[in-house]
Amino acid sequence: MSNVTPEEVLRSIAECINTGNIDSLVMLYESDACFASQPGQFIKGREDIRQSIQGFVDMRGKLESRIKRIIQTSNLALAISEWSFSGTGPDGKPVNLAATATDVLRQQSDGTWRVIIDNPWGIN
Repeated sequence: MSNVTPEEVLRSIAECINTGNIDSLVMLYESDACFASQPGQFIKGREDIRQSIQGFVDMRGKLESRIKRIIQTSNLALAISEWSFSGTGPDGKPVNLAATATDVLRQQSDGTWRVIIDNPWGIN
């Protein structure tokens, strides 16, 4: 996985969820990143993000993401993407979700990018 551009970070997030690589996934976030675990509900920090995303990983589904736009200036980037997820819930029933995500990424001193704000639910 590479995180040299904001696009690569977003692709890596989907890849990590699809392969169940939660350890690599949380490293794509800054240590104090903010994440919308549900529409209108925000958590902060890698450990809370790990716990929240673990539910998606546990459904052993497939996340598909399509980057719509990246707006970048200096060391910040705003990413807008559409995603869909299909998996199996804990009750054995199919789970199908989709939304338009908004993410803010920041370039690190080593040139790599990490997510600082992740709102998979878009404007909610």
